[in-house]
Amino acid sequence: MKKLITGLCLLSAVLAMPAQATDYPQKSIRIIVPFAAGGITDVMGRTIATRLSTELGQPVIVDNKPGASGMIGCEMAAKAAPDGYTLLMAGIAPLGTNPVMYKQIRYDPVKSYEHIGLVAKQPLVVVVGNNVPVQNIQELAAYLKKRPAGDMFYGTSGSSYQLITEAFAAQLGVKMTHVPFKGTSPAIESLLGGQIGFMIDPFSTMGTLVKGGKVKALAITADKRSDAAPQLPTVSESGIQGFEASSWQGLLAPAGTPKEIVQKLNEALVKILMSNEIKQSFAASGVQPTPSTPAEFRQFIQAENQRWKSVAAAANIQPED
Repeated sequence: MKKLITGLCLLSAVLAMPAQATDYPQKSIRIIVPFAAGGITDVMGRTIATRLSTELGQPVIVDNKPGASGMIGCEMAAKAAPDGYTLLMAGIAPLGTNPVMYKQIRYDPVKSYEHIGLVAKQPLVVVVGNNVPVQNIQELAAYLKKRPAGDMFYGTSGSSYQLITEAFAAQLGVKMTHVPFKGTSPAIESLLGGQIGFMIDPFSTMGTLVKGGKVKALAITADKRSDAAPQLPTVSESGIQGFEASSWQGLLAPAGTPKEIVQKLNEALVKILMSNEIKQSFAASGVQPTPSTPAEFRQFIQAENQRWKSVAAAANIQPED
């Protein structure tokens, strides 16, 4: 009798699992955004949350958990119950470059999550201050090669942009000196004031300054020209063949979340990203919807981790404690 009861309990549990996944969701869903409100990851999170709520028929709420370059929120999401009711919207810094730049990281970008899908990429723009006498990438390379190594100061507001700039400088064959800032605004102020001469940052941040003539845009780092600034060539077009780098965001769930739930979320996400409404909304900010399968997103993160690990090693950048 005891064996029969145990067998029935196990059978009930097995039968209940697909039913729960099929009926998902039955209550509100939380998307953790590991940054403060107002940034690009928060904007992406809220945009997707609103549309997911419509697609899934349940409220989808954004929960901002900023701190430690996104690591606090990512750790929280990794430790959440794998039931599909806690998700994570995160991108290049916490998932792509933090594992390279920090020793103390308590989640794994690949193993700690189920990867629902990429959401978007933002082309980055290569800009110089108006006091730098160049108009394109080739002139920049020639200008820097005539000056002492490290004589050009560049600013960043995060580890991802430091690694991207180091990769850019390496392919250009020059050395620049990094100046870290606690945010994008102080970095831009230093660029406008001439204390630094160079930045690579999202077009969504720099676009207004470029259009206003306050900084000079030389190229974008995407693999194709942006609809938001079609006059700007890509870095590859400008002579650095094969160079591509973007800021990006994706949607994830804690490891162990049932595959049926992950697939249902992926299908809803892809439908949202393929809609004309989202395409037009994103294009206005120079953002590119980037739908993917869960497997493609997982492979993308693995490739990003390896790429930035190689860049950090080549630039002799040591991880922080």
